[in-house]
Amino acid sequence: MKPWRTALIAFVIDAALVTVFVLVGRRSHGESASASGVLTTLWPFLVGLIAGWAVTWAWKRPLAIVWPGIPIWLMTVALGMLIRTSAGQGVEPSFILVAAIVLGVFLVGWRLLALPFARRRALRRA
Repeated sequence: MKPWRTALIAFVIDAALVTVFVLVGRRSHGESASASGVLTTLWPFLVGLIAGWAVTWAWKRPLAIVWPGIPIWLMTVALGMLIRTSAGQGVEPSFILVAAIVLGVFLVGWRLLALPFARRRALRRA
């Protein structure tokens, strides 16, 4: 697979998992799944995700765990919370903790699962 395609797929997976986090969170709190409500909750985390990708140059090694996986996770949570605060959205300590855990499992976890497959594929090509 071409490197740009791997990076695109990795970004789409990251964005999809952040979206799942938002959808599950809204549903668990009995909030509407309307497009405007979801986007209101989602956009701060997507900005954090994009910033994480940009800062780490994740497109160069999109499946790596330590760099860029962990920084992407931390920036998604940190910037997402900072943006939510500045936009007047709620940021409770319990929400920060849950978001950090769930997004960590999602954004780093899928890379942990994908890494053996990528290594095996690279060995077959070599």
